Amino acid sequence: MTGPVVGPVSDHEVDLFGLPVAALTSEQVVARCVAAVERREVLEIGVLNAAKVVSMRRDARLRESLLGCDLLVADGQAVVWASRALGRPLPERVAGIDLFTSLLEVASERRLRVYLLGATAEVLAGVEQVLAMRYPGAVLAGSHDGYFAPEQDDDVAREIGRAHADLLFVAMPSPRKETFVDAHRDVLAVPVLHGVGGSFDVVSGRTRRAPGWMQRAGLEWAYRLLQEPRRMWRRYLVTNTLFVLLLVRERVRPSAPYRDPRRVA
Repeated sequence: MTGPVVGPVSDHEVDLFGLPVAALTSEQVVARCVAAVERREVLEIGVLNAAKVVSMRRDARLRESLLGCDLLVADGQAVVWASRALGRPLPERVAGIDLFTSLLEVASERRLRVYLLGATAEVLAGVEQVLAMRYPGAVLAGSHDGYFAPEQDDDVAREIGRAHADLLFVAMPSPRKETFVDAHRDVLAVPVLHGVGGSFDVVSGRTRRAPGWMQRAGLEWAYRLLQEPRRMWRRYLVTNTLFVLLLVRERVRPSAPYRDPRRVA
């Protein structure tokens, strides 16, 4: 893709940084997921935060994977603030981990089949224990850790397809999770596909989530920085600075919407 191409967005989307972001509440997104399961229609959910806004500018595959999602939600509070600053406000943040736990509640109520993909075997075992204890009605259709080589992608995708899951939760780093799901969505044969990032670590208890006031203040990144300062300081310093610069540029010269390559005639 050589540059952005002007294209329309729907009544339920706003254009932010050239991407169509769902202007829906968390409750509305969950309702969309339930409808997809009932109709056996594929609904691939993507999550957008400041880091992805920055990265997708130079990573064409990540950008195309985000465009290929059926529903792209604002996972980061910074994206919600940016939408308001740009005069295209989103109703609220739809955090990936909150959507994950909400869908697990739905799975427990409706006895839906859940497949867990990602993280280490130890973390995965912890999530499975939480699933059994807190969401007893949910059926574990299968699980697989996220440490497999790209040449194993096809085998893992076929394994998931054979599990006949209703919900697939993918906890692998970006853009790995986006590209895996985008390349294999037909083989996976799962109605709802949701990339949950580091949610498995939080749900399993391996890491702690920021307190509610820090979430509302958009400071979850700072809480994570405090937990892993050596690994995260450079990433957040660079990413946050570039995101602010991109926001300033968007106010002056908005990006034309990128077009989903799957839908180009």
